[in-house]
Formats: sequence, C-alpha cells, structure tokens
Amino acid sequence: MISRLILAAIIVSTFFAACRQGDNKTTTTTTGNPATTTAAAVDPASLTTIQWLDSTLDKGTITEGEKIEVAYRFKNSGTRPLVIKDVRPSCGCTVAEKPEEPIAPGGEGIIKGVFNSTNKLGPNHKTIHVVANTQPDTYTLTFTVVVNKKS
Repeated sequence: MISRLILAAIIVSTFFAACRQGDNKTTTTTTGNPATTTAAAVDPASLTTIQWLDSTLDKGTITEGEKIEVAYRFKNSGTRPLVIKDVRPSCGCTVAEKPEEPIAPGGEGIIKGVFNSTNKLGPNHKTIHVVANTQPDTYTLTFTVVVNKKS
C-alpha cells in the first residue's frame, strides 16, 4: 500500500513539474535547433510596420540545373527602425539572405534569395518566411518557376 502511495506521489510530482516547464516558450533557431526562451511580452515601443513592394514573384520557365535569383523589396512604413530578424526558405533548394542593418523609417530594403533547380522538374511554388519587429511578426514571400528537363 505504501509503495502505491509513493508511486502516486512521484507521478503527481512529475505531472506538476512538466506543467511548470510548459511556462517556457520554445522557438526554433535558423539552424533548426530548439532554443528555449522565457515567455516575455514584446515591447510595443520597438514595433514598426512594413510595406511589401514585392511579395509574390513569377520567374517563368528555366532549364533544370539553372540557379535563379529572387529579390523582394520592402519599405519601413513605420516610425521605428525595422529589423529583419530571420529569413527561412521552405526547402534546401533555396538560400535566402536578409539585411544585416536595421532599415530606418521611410527606408527600403531587399530580401534576396537563390533557387537551385537541380532535381526540381516541373512547376515549383517556393516560400520564404520573414520574421521582423512588426505586428504580425511573420510574413510569407512566394515565387513560382517551371523547371524543364535538360535536352
């Protein structure tokens, strides 16, 4: 009887400990490794707004093996510096880069990417997710391209 009570106490303690761990927010870094941060409110004074001048691109038709560049222009339409925190392509066939410096209010910037069409025959619809100090904080940029087989 006592061993059952001890077992029950251990289970209840484990349950409450697991619930307490749920108070932390888990995020994923650009390397794909989980990083735990404490849940904290975003300071509204640091937020700005973004206006996408390009968010959807049609790159037409290319031949397999070609690499194409994509560029998405944006403007800081707010009153605080715009910080592009992260860019995440939807697959390994696309590499994206973000501006390293904050964009001043009224300033413009570019998110650049390169798509490698090797082994990507047919229609392709790719995305790049952008995280910034805005509300909402995540945006999805898209491009399409048709890849024809080499002759």
